[in-house]
Amino acid sequence: MSRASPLLPLLLLVSLLLLCAAAGAATATPAAVPTFREAPHFTNSASARCPPPLPPTSGPDAACSPNAAVHVAMTLDASYLRGTMAAVLSVLRHASCPESVHFHFLAAAGSPSTTSDLAAALRGSFPSLAFRVYPFDESRVAGLISASIRGALDRPLNYARSYLASTLPPCVRRVVYLDSDVILTDDVAALAATPLPEGTAVAAPEYCGANFTSYFTPGFWASPALSSTFQGRRACYFNTGVMVLDLPRWRQAGYTAQIEGWMQLQKRVRIYELGSLPPFLLVFAGRIAAVDHRWNQHGLGGDNYRGLCRGLHAGPVSLLHWSGKGKPWDRLDAGRPCPLDAVWAKYDLLRPDAGIDSL
Repeated sequence: MSRASPLLPLLLLVSLLLLCAAAGAATATPAAVPTFREAPHFTNSASARCPPPLPPTSGPDAACSPNAAVHVAMTLDASYLRGTMAAVLSVLRHASCPESVHFHFLAAAGSPSTTSDLAAALRGSFPSLAFRVYPFDESRVAGLISASIRGALDRPLNYARSYLASTLPPCVRRVVYLDSDVILTDDVAALAATPLPEGTAVAAPEYCGANFTSYFTPGFWASPALSSTFQGRRACYFNTGVMVLDLPRWRQAGYTAQIEGWMQLQKRVRIYELGSLPPFLLVFAGRIAAVDHRWNQHGLGGDNYRGLCRGLHAGPVSLLHWSGKGKPWDRLDAGRPCPLDAVWAKYDLLRPDAGIDSL
């Protein structure tokens, strides 16, 4: 009679654990939407020649209001909602025409109840805010995403910025895109008014001192067919968390399809490691309008591995950006904040009022 393999009990145990894990994933509930306090109401400046205030509506008609001074686009999900709330508050607090700013939020389309909860949270904290929530079909991009150096970078919603031109209504011609981990300390209208030369669809702060070659693999640079992509272009790194976009020009050039083309290539040949940024660089590096660095003091979340504290770059500050692994709300909750996290905390609507009116 043959003897059973000593590995059999271990294999059975592993199989049981995998089945339990799969069952748990199948029954997992979406992250709960926390309760935020109501933000102060900010009114249009009498000296700024603002258009009339927008109605406090989240319906589709409001997106095409001719009275919008600035259109702002962001993503919206439960995991980063706390950051989104703080970012919206900072935009309104420092805008010359806060009642004339229209927000466009892209949320994952998988759970209508969660989307409505997120919209209700926004309305609860900002009763007079003009905004619209757009369901984003994550399956549109999920099959194109390759694993990167940090799991958080692989969320399909991170790629929603590539689909703004096909998601927002045609009446929205220029939009400011903001990540959820930013705080503005200046008027968003100044950023939105960035000049875009003829044929240019993107404006963002460029960092030509960064090591641009590090954003792509050695195999990419070793291939003349691939590396020649940047031939004739003064290609510099730029961060996609703060951008000004001309949507008609984006549509006319077919930039979404170009980004998807590079992502499809990445699935076959590993040409980069860092999430949604490299496809943007491949399409736009050397072809954007430069914005003053004050509008993206990025990297405050540290690197993508440890999220250590970092200070500001030299120069003035109009926007702080906690890009990187370390998020200020996580560090504050853990009792290990970085010095600049205290700035973010003043806009945190999950905590007691920190004196926002004194900022």
